[in-house]
Amino acid sequence: MLRLIKPYIRYRDVRRQFREVFRTGMFTKGKYVDQFKNDLREYLKCSNVSLTTSATTSLALCLEVLKIKPGDEVIVSDFSFPATANVVENIGAIPIFADVDLKTYNMMPEDLEKKITSKTKAVIFVDALGNPSNIHEISAICKKHNIPLIEDAACALGSSEYGIKNGNIADLTCFSFHPRKLLTTGEGGAVTTNNPSYADEIEVKLNHGAIFKEGKFQFITSGYNYRMTEMQAIMGIEGLKKLDKNIEIRNIIKSKYTEALSELGFTPQWINNNSFHNIQSVTFTVPSKINRDGLIQYLKTKGIESTIGTYCLSNTSYYKLKYNNIQPNSKFLEENTITLPCYKGVNTKKVIKTISKYVPTEVSI
Repeated sequence: MLRLIKPYIRYRDVRRQFREVFRTGMFTKGKYVDQFKNDLREYLKCSNVSLTTSATTSLALCLEVLKIKPGDEVIVSDFSFPATANVVENIGAIPIFADVDLKTYNMMPEDLEKKITSKTKAVIFVDALGNPSNIHEISAICKKHNIPLIEDAACALGSSEYGIKNGNIADLTCFSFHPRKLLTTGEGGAVTTNNPSYADEIEVKLNHGAIFKEGKFQFITSGYNYRMTEMQAIMGIEGLKKLDKNIEIRNIIKSKYTEALSELGFTPQWINNNSFHNIQSVTFTVPSKINRDGLIQYLKTKGIESTIGTYCLSNTSYYKLKYNNIQPNSKFLEENTITLPCYKGVNTKKVIKTISKYVPTEVSI
């Protein structure tokens, strides 16, 4: 099977450090966690980094820090993984789904403006599939209305807009290090912020609500164990060293797909000229006469893994039943986008040739 993605980490990259961890017994709260935090902070050029168990727990921490309460409204990008809305729903707040642009797949600034009310207490912007396009425009709207901006950058490590890396734009930014991401720690995540009070509270919250003072732990608030382990941090340190080179290779792969598939009527996700995309995913809108699900199944029979772009949150079973407010662009993208294999050494010629055999001649441009 030609896989969708392969992790950019090998056992030999981390073997020596893993052995050290087992020898010392320092599995958590050690030097590698500190090093990974420092390496990320330097890479992103931000002031504060906190390492967590996932992007989902990172988002939940951000909502707590912002004191989001039951009944508050949080506007979220509608084209995303359900965790983006679930963290809002789980605390009793109300997710307000903002529709997305059909080209970039990102939250539309004009739809955000329309949906801001006196109950809006935060906005969660999603860099769809790693694409940062228009995040500065979204940030400007939030600042105009004095609303905190959380960036769900689960897929966007290494992306940037106007030369500023994601993680250094929004009030709070959340990253994922899931195995499908360009940098993986198995599971894991991070929160970045340039606000020192946010940073201090996050560090306390993810450590059971405790601070170490006068030689002992003092539990000054409620909290959780959302800490990253030493072994995860080791994987992160090694992955970060290769990240930019891997992004460079993935951009080349996307260009090969785009050149060939555009002639068959496929439209690539649009990246604004002032944005740099890490190519977390290579995703296309399929031609109108193509059955997207049929294409995914056909590729599978030929030994090629593919998948949808991502989900229309307002059209998932739970949110559709509860709120009945489906966003049309997001729904269209969920039904008509396909993500193709992308990693160093992927056989793009095989993928392109297989797709060309499936596409009817009359669909081609």
